[in-house]
Amino acid sequence: MSKPGLETLIEATLFGAGRSMTPEELAEGLSADVIEVIHALNSLHSSLKRRRGGAVQLSEVGHRWALEVKPKLADYLPQSAKPTVSEAHLKTLSLIAYHQPMSQTRLVELLGPRAYDHVRALSNAGLIDRRRDGNTRRLSTTRRFSEMFGCPHSDKGKVRKWWREQVDKAGLTQGAERPAALAPDTGQTLLPVSEEE
Repeated sequence: MSKPGLETLIEATLFGAGRSMTPEELAEGLSADVIEVIHALNSLHSSLKRRRGGAVQLSEVGHRWALEVKPKLADYLPQSAKPTVSEAHLKTLSLIAYHQPMSQTRLVELLGPRAYDHVRALSNAGLIDRRRDGNTRRLSTTRRFSEMFGCPHSDKGKVRKWWREQVDKAGLTQGAERPAALAPDTGQTLLPVSEEE
């Protein structure tokens, strides 16, 4: 049996890893040239896009590449195959994404003491970053958040802008209501919060 092509090896590596990887990580792991890996990633991206009836897509977020299920298929998957974030945690995550960087103190003012448990769970899931900032923590989304929700950015300012656009498209910014927001890839719309930051 001859050695599989670089595209095939990259697809298998990303599938097996179950996480995003940089072209440099892929090149090192596959003993290949980074430029060749980048070309193969772009070629694989095109191939998967053209694949009729395909279930996965190759996405790039912040110079990292990952294989993921196409968002249009998410509603058809069994619950056990979907990322698990409770509705309460999604509400908290949405607030953080919309207002990031957001102080944990402000989040607690909006949600009460349960926010501490939510922040811990979301941080453990790799969806938010919590950095010490004086007497509080500064909360923001991570690359994993972008991958999970199909956001094409990893820069926090761009993620915030993108998330706000998603909320506007869902019509959650009317009147005095502030969005707790929309979780686009899961199809879940969350209740708005009426308090301003």
